[in-house]
Amino acid sequence: MTTPALSFDQITCTFLSPDKPGQRYTAVQNTTLDIQAGEFVSVVGPTGCGKSTLLNLAAGLLQPSSGQVRVFGEPLAGINRRAGYMFQAEALMPWRSALDNVLAGLEFRGTPDKEARELAMSWLTRVGLAGFEDRYPHQLSGGMRKRVSLAQTLVLDPDIILMDEPFSALDIQTRQLMENEVLDLWAAKRKAVLFITHDLDEAIAMSDRVVVLSAGPGTHPIGEFVIDLPRPRDVAEIRDQAGFVNLHARIWDVLREEVLKGYQQHRRVA
Repeated sequence: MTTPALSFDQITCTFLSPDKPGQRYTAVQNTTLDIQAGEFVSVVGPTGCGKSTLLNLAAGLLQPSSGQVRVFGEPLAGINRRAGYMFQAEALMPWRSALDNVLAGLEFRGTPDKEARELAMSWLTRVGLAGFEDRYPHQLSGGMRKRVSLAQTLVLDPDIILMDEPFSALDIQTRQLMENEVLDLWAAKRKAVLFITHDLDEAIAMSDRVVVLSAGPGTHPIGEFVIDLPRPRDVAEIRDQAGFVNLHARIWDVLREEVLKGYQQHRRVA
């Protein structure tokens, strides 16, 4: 068996409770999950269940309270330098042009200027932004800014791509264009992807595997589904296929109860 690109081995992660001083809150509990090289895995679960905590653990931004994160078999210590992270929130520097935003990581890495500019420009071209490289973020639409963020993530050629609801703020048409664009880029490079989303349709349309997390506190995987729909896929067209409808019903049957639990917990807190 090949070594997974990313492994969570019996991970538990606790924090000091924001509501109860002196007490701890368990965000993730006894979670084991492997993502293979070249595999696209989506994680779905109720709001606030700890999905983003998993990404931050994978990136090395958080350390587990117990258990171990491994990257290609090696224990992760510090920042995961083999991963690229595309955040949910806007992360572009407003004082830098599209090109300069994509260049930022290459500059930090110490890539020679000529090589860095060629790489950055090639990725802006791949995501459809040739001719917009001198525009600043405020001069770009939401979809175009997401394309810059995507180029910024992929220009470093990471072995693992972490994506935290990257398209949740976009309108449906732009969102589907971006989803198809990511699938095309992924098909060309076949990197390991860990994709967090609230949208079950998005998870099924894009993934090789969908993992369902329980409601928090102490979230953990409670269901795992292989998405055996043929590739390449168009995220809009595939929703009409019988296989997609069947998978949606099966996954939602597991997810629905956890969503209701999460909703009831939030109501009690409110």
